[in-house]
Amino acid sequence: MRCPNCRHTSSKVVDSRHADEMNAIRRRRECDNCGTRFTTFERMELSPLVVIKKDGTREVFDRAKVLDGLLKACEKRAIPYEEIEKRADKVEANLRNLNKAEITSNDIGESVMEELISLDQVAYVRFASVYREFKDVNQLMDIVKNLEKGKNEHEI
Repeated sequence: MRCPNCRHTSSKVVDSRHADEMNAIRRRRECDNCGTRFTTFERMELSPLVVIKKDGTREVFDRAKVLDGLLKACEKRAIPYEEIEKRADKVEANLRNLNKAEITSNDIGESVMEELISLDQVAYVRFASVYREFKDVNQLMDIVKNLEKGKNEHEI
């Protein structure tokens, strides 16, 4: 493991804990060269999920992209990073529970929206506006009105 600060290859483990409901190990490390502390995660390696994108191309599922989308949706909201990571884990688990080797980008988007609606309504609207590719403000207003009524987009 290379130090993110000086790129030195030697570090020592300062603390280890289980993470992600016992599916990963979180290790706190300290670089032997510069003393920088950083965190690494060890996760089980699972069979790859292949994502079929809207244009028909295929690529390997990347949890980091889901996490990035959640982070952008939750930007400047009072949501702890650990909670966002849990939601990314739930999205991946939901997709793996479909028991399919290939999933669609639509499957991913719907799963992310299900997690966001219960997490934060503003983050949900942000994500939905990009994911649904709203063409005008009326589509956005429809989502907001349905949130006020206690419905989510899946019930519409």
